[in-house]
Order: sequence, then structure tokens, then C-alpha cells
Amino acid sequence: MSIMLGNQTPEQIEKRLRISLSDEHKEELKSTWQQKAENIENGKWHCFDIPFMFVCGDIETSKKWRDIFMSYDLSKAEMFQISWER
Repeated sequence: MSIMLGNQTPEQIEKRLRISLSDEHKEELKSTWQQKAENIENGKWHCFDIPFMFVCGDIETSKKWRDIFMSYDLSKAEMFQISWER
């Protein structure tokens, strides 16, 4: 059994990854954030503090955000996981 805690805001994610997201990515991150951690909807995401995990509602959304985050320099970023709910 795993325990995940916290609800990271888009601003907190950006700070922990030590990146400056483009205005477009910031807006999309804010508009697709699901603050409730349960039953994440398709196209939405929720980010936990412990462990630092970005969970999406579907695999397509997780791949999209993976590609977006990987387009930035993450060399100084905290360890970060991206997954999806089934």
C-alpha cells in the first residue's frame, strides 16, 4: 500500500523543477489542474508532494505533460515522476 500526500500548485511544481514555464504552459497547467486527488478525469492532473508525483487521468495526458516538461532543462530539478490512473 502506498501513501501519497499533498496537493502541489502549478507554481510549486515550477519551483520544485527549477524551471520557468512559458505563459502558454503555465495557463494550460492551471486550467487542467484537478485539486481533488481521487478519480482524476481524462485531460486533468493532480500533483502530490510526497512522493513528488504528477498523476494524470489518462495515458495521453501523461505523455503530453512528459513531453512538455522534458522540453525544459531539468538538470537541477528535484526527482519527479509522471503517471496516470487506470
